[in-house]
Amino acid sequence: MRVIRLPGWLRRKPANPDGRMSVMDHLRELRRRLIVVVIVVGLGAVLGWYLYPHVLDFLSKPYCHVPTKYRFINAADPNKCQLVYSGVLDGFTVRLKVSVITGMIFTSPLWLYQIWGFITPGLHKNERRYTFVFIITSTLLFAAGVVLAFVVLFKGIEAILQLSGSGTAALLTANAYITFVTLMLLVFGASFELPLIVVLANFAGVLSAKMLKKSQRMAVFLIFVFAAVATPTTDPFTMIAMAVPMVLLYEAAVIVATIHDRRKAARLAIEREAPHENDSVPSQIDPIPKQWKDRGADQWSDTT
Repeated sequence: MRVIRLPGWLRRKPANPDGRMSVMDHLRELRRRLIVVVIVVGLGAVLGWYLYPHVLDFLSKPYCHVPTKYRFINAADPNKCQLVYSGVLDGFTVRLKVSVITGMIFTSPLWLYQIWGFITPGLHKNERRYTFVFIITSTLLFAAGVVLAFVVLFKGIEAILQLSGSGTAALLTANAYITFVTLMLLVFGASFELPLIVVLANFAGVLSAKMLKKSQRMAVFLIFVFAAVATPTTDPFTMIAMAVPMVLLYEAAVIVATIHDRRKAARLAIEREAPHENDSVPSQIDPIPKQWKDRGADQWSDTT
């Protein structure tokens, strides 16, 4: 039977028990992880291609929720909500964009695992066991951000289109609208990963709980600045809807980091107080292992 071998750049290197890697090994590992992510997202995009009609109908709901006096109405079918496109390739571009975004959302646990796999060499052995917790937490946080973004879109798009007044109507192209919606979903989903990044940095020893507590006011200010810049809309409602949950999640991350640092300090204190062997005194080693003693002398063979 012929064994199929993966190319060298896709083969995983033997793990170093100390978690240390050279710069070139880090770059090779990053390249391998990125290639796996692209393949996984590509396979998810194939599924998104076939689910495109349902996904497009779902993404169009915030726009269709806008009162008819502020959006384009098809004279042939006034009750039908439609997005238009003007370019020849715009239809294909929209379908491709929606398929890729759908693939990213569906395969998020898989590519988040690749991110975790790239980070874990810098963590201790007892901290690498949180793989399952990381994947579940990151997926739930990303999904929560996407859901919140979709809820905000119902109010945000309506508020933006109403700014032009009742004498105008919006004729949104499918490409511009899908770009706006997907950007909102991705920004909200990615921003909700902030507390997880903070916790990972704390576990890796980069950020201490003391440092996080000291910079809490600055962190809250920067979160609001980020929300004001990252949100595509100009209304304060969308900014607050993103910033407030991020602040709460950040505070939760500070609490987790505080608990982790206290446990780490207690563990180090126990290790320092534990008696250490004197290197100048030879260790006492039993010449007969315990499992051999338990068998009994009558069961030993002549060669034992």
